Amino acid sequence: MSSSKKAIFVEELRQQPLGEQPLEVVERKGIGHPDTICDGVVEEFSHALALEYWKRFHDILHYNVDKAFLRAGSAEQQWGGGRITRPMLLILGDRATSTYESEVIDVGGIGIGSAKSWIRKNIIPLHDILDPDKHIEYQVEIEQGSRELSGIVNEGATRASVSGEYVRFSEKNRVLSANDTSATVGYAPLSLVERMTYHLERHLNSKSFKEEHPEVGEDIKVMSVRNRKSYDVTVAAAFVDRYVTSEEDYFRKKEVVKQEINDYLTSNFIEGHDLELSLNALDRKGKGLHGVYLTVTGTSAEDADSGEVGRGNRVDGLISLNRPASNEAAAGKNTVSHVGLIYNVLSFELAHAIHAELGEKGVKEVYVWMVSQIGRPVRSPKNVTVQLVLSPSVSISSLQGEVDELVSRRLDQMPQFIDELTNKRSDDYIAAWMGPTPETARKRSCP
Repeated sequence: MSSSKKAIFVEELRQQPLGEQPLEVVERKGIGHPDTICDGVVEEFSHALALEYWKRFHDILHYNVDKAFLRAGSAEQQWGGGRITRPMLLILGDRATSTYESEVIDVGGIGIGSAKSWIRKNIIPLHDILDPDKHIEYQVEIEQGSRELSGIVNEGATRASVSGEYVRFSEKNRVLSANDTSATVGYAPLSLVERMTYHLERHLNSKSFKEEHPEVGEDIKVMSVRNRKSYDVTVAAAFVDRYVTSEEDYFRKKEVVKQEINDYLTSNFIEGHDLELSLNALDRKGKGLHGVYLTVTGTSAEDADSGEVGRGNRVDGLISLNRPASNEAAAGKNTVSHVGLIYNVLSFELAHAIHAELGEKGVKEVYVWMVSQIGRPVRSPKNVTVQLVLSPSVSISSLQGEVDELVSRRLDQMPQFIDELTNKRSDDYIAAWMGPTPETARKRSCP
């Protein structure tokens, strides 16, 4: 087989769709969780770096900034408002081209600026408390990449300055080689529990919810367990001390929030089913500040929990324990050659596209596996295997041709997909995969 030929396999997967299996466990770490902050920062860094290269050189040079660690600081929480006593420390690492054709690119400055920008865009609009200039210190540990890996991207780069905020790498007419050997997997559709877990966190971290409940911070984690038709949901939500006046006030507000969570879940997802709901399960009345989940800034990173890229949500915004998963951390990887990002997102895009096109023909669930080989053209994976969970009356042979054609077409469109990936944020993909919010769905169903 030549290095450019596509190997596409289609097979039947004989199992129940996830939503019909007896046990399901799904987790989501919210926007203010230390791991999610790290993922968000390096994704912002990646986009900013790619845009800087494009504007200055009309090309994207070698980089992978997918390593970051957020060390927790120290804080003194108090009823009515406490203070940060030691800043958090954000360490940015890995490799990026900082010198090209005798020009210097301020990679460290772009990284620090990206971190502050992400916080200002994602955290501060909900609570203007966490100050990225005052509450976080920064350490940049990024060097030039190896000659061999840098050559995959930098060799053949042609310089010409361009303007604008949209990167069109497809204009280069260059099909790059994969810079890693790795495997990814995507699936569709998402189950009710997966969508419920995602939408609950997004609801609690929405602007409208914060306006009504400013005491609820951004560090929110949701763990959902479905055992047949019974549901157990545990929510950890950091409360903001300046909006809580006493232990009594904390527990009173907590009960109100818990009831709203219960109403949101039962009215939008699991009406008529058993629900056991816990909120801040470690809390203990009578222990004062030692018995409540209270923060100054709304994130546990201020003094309790550190964060790291790759330890949080997967590409689809969830940690779905029943599903197969890639071990690749997609955030921060090079958008034009790193298959750990490209195939990670594309496998989900393919799975959703196949289900959307063939769902009415009896395809109940889709899994797409993609395997790369370092040095092989990005548009030609070493292997693509599509597994279909089918209705009893449907044969795999009746669908094989359509699946093969759809996958081949998407791989042929790789340059356009890379353009999209370079300019689009992960949240945009996730929102499309999850479907409309319950509120939007209700509005659409109204005459």
